[in-house]
Order: sequence, then C-alpha cells, then structure tokens
Amino acid sequence: MRAWPIRWRILAIAALNSALAVVLILLIWDGAQVLARAWADLRQVRQTERFLDQLDRDTERLQTLIHRYIGQAHPDVLARIGDLRDTLIGRLRVQARLDPLIAAPAERLREVTERFIDGFSALRDTRARIWDTYETGMAQPAREMSGLYAVIEGSGAQPSQIWPPLAKSRESFHAMMLAANAFQVAASAEAADEMRRAAAAIRRTVPVMLDLAATEVQRKALTALDARADAFGRGVDALAAEVATQARLLREEIDANADAMTGAIEGMATHVRAVEHAAQARFDRTLEAAALKLGGVALAFVILVAVVGTAVSKSISDPLRGLSGAMRGIAAGDYDRRVPGAEMRDEIGDMAAAVEVFRANAIARLRAEEELRRAKEQAEATLRDLREAQESLIEAEKLAALGGLVAGVAHEVNNPVGISLTVASTLSQRCAAVSADLEAGQLRRSQLLDFIAAVREASKQLVANLLRAGDLVESFKQVAVDRSQDNRRQFDLGQTCEQIAASLRPELRGARVALDLDLAPGIVMDSFPGPLGQVLTNLFLNAVRHGFRDRQGGSIVLSTAPSGGDRVVITVSDDGVGMSEEVARRAFEPFFTTRRDSGGTGLGLHLAFNIVTHQLGGRITLASAPGEGSRFVLTLPLVAPLEAGAPSRAA
Repeated sequence: MRAWPIRWRILAIAALNSALAVVLILLIWDGAQVLARAWADLRQVRQTERFLDQLDRDTERLQTLIHRYIGQAHPDVLARIGDLRDTLIGRLRVQARLDPLIAAPAERLREVTERFIDGFSALRDTRARIWDTYETGMAQPAREMSGLYAVIEGSGAQPSQIWPPLAKSRESFHAMMLAANAFQVAASAEAADEMRRAAAAIRRTVPVMLDLAATEVQRKALTALDARADAFGRGVDALAAEVATQARLLREEIDANADAMTGAIEGMATHVRAVEHAAQARFDRTLEAAALKLGGVALAFVILVAVVGTAVSKSISDPLRGLSGAMRGIAAGDYDRRVPGAEMRDEIGDMAAAVEVFRANAIARLRAEEELRRAKEQAEATLRDLREAQESLIEAEKLAALGGLVAGVAHEVNNPVGISLTVASTLSQRCAAVSADLEAGQLRRSQLLDFIAAVREASKQLVANLLRAGDLVESFKQVAVDRSQDNRRQFDLGQTCEQIAASLRPELRGARVALDLDLAPGIVMDSFPGPLGQVLTNLFLNAVRHGFRDRQGGSIVLSTAPSGGDRVVITVSDDGVGMSEEVARRAFEPFFTTRRDSGGTGLGLHLAFNIVTHQLGGRITLASAPGEGSRFVLTLPLVAPLEAGAPSRAA
C-alpha cells in the first residue's frame, strides 16, 4: 500500500464510503417504492372501510326513516328518504368506478339498494291505497251510518218497540268504531275480525227493526243503514287485504332487502379486511426485508471500510512514527541516525527525504558553525566600530552646524566617514548574502573564505578611516566648546537671532544669498540659546547648500512673532528650488540627503528636529514644493521644559 500516494488511499476510503451511500440509497429507494405501494393499498383499504361504515350508517338511517314514514306519513320524512336514497345510490355508483377493490360488490349492493327503494315505492303506493280504502270503504260509510242512526232515532214515536234492537245496533256500531280505531293504530287481524262481526251484527238487527219501524222514514233509513254496514264490511275486507300487502312488502321488500344490504356490506367489509390484512402483511414483510438488506449491506461495508481504513491508517501512522523518532533523534544531536522510508515514493517518503536533507545540512552546518562563529565575532566588532562611527558622524554633523569656521575640518571628516559608510554598506550587503546562503543551506567553504577575507579588508579600511575621522573630531572639540554649551538662561530672542545672522553672513555672502530679518521686539525666552542657534544655523546652511545649489543668488527670511501669549513662532523661509513631496516627507529622517555625492550626511535637519522637539520642547514643520522654495516653522514655548524631552510648562 506504500506504493500508493496518501491521497489515493484516502480517496479509496472515500470511494468505499460513497459506494456504501449509493448502495444504501438504492436499497432505500427500492424499499421505499415497495412500501409506498403497500402503504397505498393500506390507505385504499382504510378509505374503503370508512366508506363501508358510512354506507352502513346510511342504510340504517334509510330503513329507520321508512319505518317512521309507515308509522307517520309525513312529507318531511318522505323528502329525507328521497335525499338519502339519491345520496346512497350516487355514492355507490361513484365508489364502484373509483375503487376497484369493491367494484363488483358495490354494483351488487347498488342493485339491492335499488330494489329496496323500489319496494319502498310499492309500499308507499300500498300505504296510499290503505288510506284511500279506509277513507272510502270505512270512514265514509261509518259517518253515513252515524247520520242514519240519528234519522231513525228522530223519526219514531215515543215509546216505540224499535228502541231495544236499535240500541243493540247502536252498541254494535260503537264496537265497530272502536275496532276501526284499534285497527288504524295496530292493523291487527283481531281488530278486523271485530269490525266484521260488528258490521254483521248491525245487519242482523236491520230486518228486526224494519218490522218494528213506525214510519216510512225509519224504514228507508234502516234500508240505507243495511247497505252502509255491508259497504263497511267490504271496506274492512279491502283494507285488511291492503294491510296484508303492506306487511308483505315490509317483510319481503323492505326488511329482506335491508338485511340483504347489511349482508352485502358485511361481506364487502370482510373482503376489505382480508385485503387489509394481506396488505399489512406485505407491508411488514417488505419493511423487514428492507431492514435486513440495509443492515446486511451496511455491516458488510462497515467491515470492509474498517479493514481498508486500518490498513491505510497503519500505512500512514507507522512511517510517521519512524519519521518522528528520527526527527527527535536529529533534534537531540544524533546526526548519525538514518531516516527510515526516504526511498519510498509517497508523501511520507518525500518528508523522510526532506528530513534526510535536513540531517545532511545539519551536519554541514556543524562543520561551518565554528567558522561562522569566528566571522560573527569579527562582524560584531565591525558593528561596534560602525556604531562608534555613526555616533562620531552625528557629533561631526552637530559640530559642522557651527558655521564656516569649521567648514574645512568638516570637509576633512566627510571623506573618511564617506569611505567608511561605503565600506559598511558593502559589508552589510555581503553579510545579508552570506546569511541568505546559510539559511538556504547553500553556503560553500569558498564563499565563507571570501567573506572572511572581505570582512578583514573592510575592517582594515574602517579602522583606518575612522581613526582619521576620530583625530579630526578630537581637533575640533576645542573649537566647538563655546558653541556647544547647553546652558539655560533668559535672553532676548531678537538680539540672539541678530547675533546668529551676523555669524553666518560671511558664508551667506559667499553664496550670494541675502538674509532678511523680521524680528518682533521684546520677546524674552527662558530657554537654551546655544541649541537654538545650532538649529537656526543648520536651517540656514541647509538652504544655502540645497535650496540654491543649482542657481546663484537668492534670499532667506528669518521672522519671529509671539503666539498665544506663551509661545513664539520662528519662521525660516527661502526662495530656492524647493523640495519634492517625497523629499519633504523624509527631510527629517537621519542620514537622508540629496547631496550624498557632495559630502552631505543627512543629519542636519534630523539634529534640528531632535533639538526642537526634545530640548526646546516645541515642534517644527516644513512646507515646500518644487520651484516655490521651502518654509520651516518653529513653534517654541517661551519657557523651555525643565528636562530634555519633557513638555514645557508653557506648552
């Protein structure tokens, strides 16, 4: 496996995981399709069950409404029966088309329901005939018989022999009416027989009463009574026949069809439950099979991934442990320890090869350390000499600012200092190159020997030139004693500026530069006149050497003015060539100069800035542009700070 790059090993594990995910997704998709179909069957079955429950309730309601209508033929009940019938038939037709599960049973149930409704229609017609028969065959003759009894009773003489049979006939009539009422309520055969017997009894009394009738009116009334009693009897027979027909219809068309509907619904429900059980079993089997498949495939892939992952892990961790041990040994100084696996072609082999190169470089570095240590000591000595030279240069610049009386000495100092700077700069570049080669592990012995020789030669030149500069500085110290005194005292600013201008006029005159003074009188300062004079001298000399270097003649203006009661503003402006934006931005930086080729050190304005901001406690600003001259503005407190670098009380 070490022959494979690590990324290929990791990609192999990722590919196995991806294959597992794809297989699981396919299995889940297949199982989901089967489960979806089984679930759809279950939902269809449950929907069918709900339909059958509703159908059973509607059938019971319809049967109940029909029995209510038979007991009380109300129009509202009939309307509800019609609505429920239409709803029931419509549901059966729609469900037979939409639900293939119960299409055939629903069609049979619809036929039974239609027979049930047809039986109700026949029953309703029979019910109408019963009411018509009752009205025409029984109620109408009974009302007429009641009137005839009144006629018979009102047309006879008192007392009469007809009254006993008439009373018996009247009693039979009342019994007949009571039986009629009982038959209307219960439609029982006993009530019908009672009505027949009462009608027959009435008819048997008629001949007796005809023999005893006293008037013609009574005889006619009795004859009519006999006819009405006979009609009532026939009406009873007809009504009994219609009631029997109604009972038969209730038994055969209503109750039998209702039982058939209930049986059909129960059969459909049994069939649906069987289908539901089959669908549920199929759903359970599918779910169990899918779970087993998923579990088996997942377990197989997990084992495979674990085996491959362990192999990949060991192919990475074991070499890394060996590499780590080798690195710790090298870091501890065991440079003879070989790095295992450097010959392999994978990433760890590349790391081992790099560590092997590091070991070789470390050995080479040990061999060169001693030589470099000696070179470092020499370089540090040279650096100390350079720092001393820098301090000497700063002191030389400060002394050079005293004026023309030391110009010759300054010129002499600039030559060795310039040579020293050149040598130091070259030496710094060589040091940087050697350091870069050292860090890159490319430093050769020949390069190191050349560098040591160059350091030795540079040291000689630096020592010679700096010794010469030191001698010149020592000779100049005595000359600068008076000017370099930093004694603090009170002085008149105008008088001090005039004295400084007077000391500089010879050099300004030689450069053909005019100096104009605009000094406000009566400004007394408690400060350091020596350092202030040095600042102004440096500004004047900077203007002469840089502002008028490309042309002859010009003017410098020195002006003073009080500011805010506790400060003074000193302005030094010239009409020279001016400075670019870049030069003006860097003017106060140490060792920055545009006259390096003419011996400039770049310390004049830097010293002026330090004196103004630290010793005098003020600030200095520069405004310049090419062709517009330069303008230096010093804002100083009338009372200088007590300590150098501290803000003044007046500020």
